Formats: sequence, C-alpha cells, structure tokens
Amino acid sequence: MGLWAAVFAERMGIDTMLIDAGTLGQGASAGLIGALMPHTPDQWNAKKQFQFEALVALEPEIARLEAETGLSTGYRRSGRLIPLPKPHLRQIAIDRAADADVHWQSGERRFHWNVVDAPSVVGWPDASGIEGGFVHDTLAGRVAPRSLVAVLVAFVRNARHVRVIENSVVAEIDFERCTAMTERGSIAFGHCIIAAGHQSFPMLARHTDGLTQPLGQPVKGQSALLKADVDPSLPTIFRDGLYVIAHEGGHVAIGSTSENRFDEPYSTDEQLDVLVAKGRVLVPMLADAPVIERWAGLRPKAIDRDPMIGPHPVHANLLALTGGFKVSFGLAHRLAEAVVTMAAGGAVPFAVPESFLLASHIRVASR
Repeated sequence: MGLWAAVFAERMGIDTMLIDAGTLGQGASAGLIGALMPHTPDQWNAKKQFQFEALVALEPEIARLEAETGLSTGYRRSGRLIPLPKPHLRQIAIDRAADADVHWQSGERRFHWNVVDAPSVVGWPDASGIEGGFVHDTLAGRVAPRSLVAVLVAFVRNARHVRVIENSVVAEIDFERCTAMTERGSIAFGHCIIAAGHQSFPMLARHTDGLTQPLGQPVKGQSALLKADVDPSLPTIFRDGLYVIAHEGGHVAIGSTSENRFDEPYSTDEQLDVLVAKGRVLVPMLADAPVIERWAGLRPKAIDRDPMIGPHPVHANLLALTGGFKVSFGLAHRLAEAVVTMAAGGAVPFAVPESFLLASHIRVASR
C-alpha cells in the first residue's frame, strides 16, 4: 500500500519521502497468491461497491504502470471457478447470478456470475462428486505479487517527487514538531502516512488514547508454488478457503492458511503440506507437480477486519493505510489514492465506506 501511495503522490506532484524498515515491497506483498477475488454479489452494500469499483479500476491502473515502466505485473482477469458440492447450492448460486446482473456493471462493462454444469477444461478442477455444478465468475482476476511489486518499485525509483530511504526504522513520531526520528536522523513532514502492514497497528496505538484492545493483529499465511504445464488463462479455483491459481510461466500457486496463533511467523510447516495435498486432490493434474517454493508471511488484519485508512481523529496530520488482510491486492490502489488525496486536502473522487476509516476502528478498539 505504501508503494501505491508513493505512485499517487508522484502523480499529484507531492514531494514525498518513502521510508522502509527493510527493502521495498518485501513484506506480505512478496507472497505467491495474488488473488483478485470479488465478494459475492448478493446482499449488496457500500463495501462490496467499493471493492467492485476497485477491481474494475485496477485493470487500467496496471496497464498504465506497465506502459510507464515497460515491465509486466502478471495481471490477468482470468475469472474464478467455485465448485458447488451439494445440489441445494446451485439455486443459491443462480439467485446470486441475478444479483450480479444488477450490481456487476460499470458503464458498458458487465461481469457475470454464471452457473455451469462442468468446468470448460476437464480436470480444472476435478468434477467428480460435485452435484450442484460450478460458479464461473468473470470479474475475478489475479496478479503475480512480486511482479506487481517490481513494477511499483521501478516506478517509484524513477519518480521525480519521491525519495526512497530503505533499511531505516522509524523509532518515534513527534506530531507537535512534525518530525519522525529514524536511524538516519530526524525527518520533517507535513503529513505522515503509516503503511507498515501489521506493524502499523502498534505504531498507531502509541498515539491513540483510550484503547482497550489492539487496533489489529498479524495473521500468518502459508502458500506454495508448483511447476506445472498449465494454461495461464485458466480461471482461479476457490473451494472452502483454498485457492489454486494458474500464473504465467508454468506456475501454479496454492494457498493459503490463515493462522491467528503461530510460533514461527516466517517458516512453513505441516499446515502447508495439508493445503498442498488438498490442492492436488482438487486438481488431479497437479498430483506430480513439484513444489518449487514454500512461503510464509504476516498479513495485517485490523480489529474490524476492514481496511484501516484515513486521518487520526486527534492528530490530523497522521494517516493510516493498512489492513485489508486478504483483499489488499485488489484494493490497495484505491485505498492509497484516497489517503494521499486526504493528506493533500482534496476531495476523494469516490465513496469510502465509513467502516474503513481509522476513526471507526479506534471506536471499536476503545469499547
């Protein structure tokens, strides 16, 4: 999210300093999955509308970045297949198809929640025992996380208005003097955006009185990358929290776990083994596909689960840009644009759900 914020700051001509405790983009964004999955189109609300608009807007944003950098993000609107194991799930899915016809449209673009009897490619996934058919939605997509990060980093490093400082921890922030204390000395600022993933929560909490609970927590995720000769245009498969995603270059990602308790945040274990085994059962053509990488990392889950963005209710020059948990790749560009616009004193050109705002999360954490 911090990289996207730097992109929009550059486009708005705002002098910006991007400070990273490590190297750019090496947190949870350096994973393997890159799913861009919409919420179901039923029970429509402001959050689903925001996500829909963000997913639609991401495509031209990525095309612009790729044109500006000459690099590929591995983006593709490949769709999604959801198996419906039981017959009664089919009617629920058909009802949602009608909801998609109403809500999944943007100008002349329409996306669909189709109910089909079988996948278009035999074995992707295995259709045996699936009594209700499949949902095939045309809104979902995927991106190669590290490729997207590389494109954002390339843009930022060549930006005129953005200065990058890596491997420097922000130890303290003084909002009376508008200075941030780092290992390289004191840095003055007009506005400070904290976009440090799960580490944002304690940083924000240090400047917030009355909290009775943490503002958020890290959630461990584990995933794996397999080498397999599959068509990269195949839709993402989603079943019971498990993703199987075809990427470019003969790669398939399987993930991911969601662990609220863990001892080793950056190591993989038998939980990933179980997940990979489930993926091989779901897609038998992956039965002998070798695992070429195992990954583990920490994702930021805000107390109210929604993204956490916007100004602090007391320190107006402090803004949050974190949270998102499993939906960050599809929302980060819109969230960053909103926060940078807020910092610049402008009017955000799209509606932001109230529950996304830092002030809303603070209220929840103060109960």
